[in-house]
Amino acid sequence: MLEKKESAFQRKGDIMVQAWEDKRLVQMTCTIHDATIVNTGSKDTTTNMEIKKPYAVAQYNKFMKGVERADQYLSYYSVLRKTVK
Repeated sequence: MLEKKESAFQRKGDIMVQAWEDKRLVQMTCTIHDATIVNTGSKDTTTNMEIKKPYAVAQYNKFMKGVERADQYLSYYSVLRKTVK
């Protein structure tokens, strides 16, 4: 079990599996990132310490916001009916 803000990873060939504990356990499989931890540029309001997260999570958050939002909006509507007459 990981402590809060702790990360563990294992790599075999080109594939890396990483787990990171934040508010909940985040598990990811990646072929293009390494296991480095980066600063986010913001500080925690309670401890006033710099927030750090894995590079793969930072890149995902940076580039996938629109795709996640589109998937969320599509989930509100039935796939069987695209239009209303």
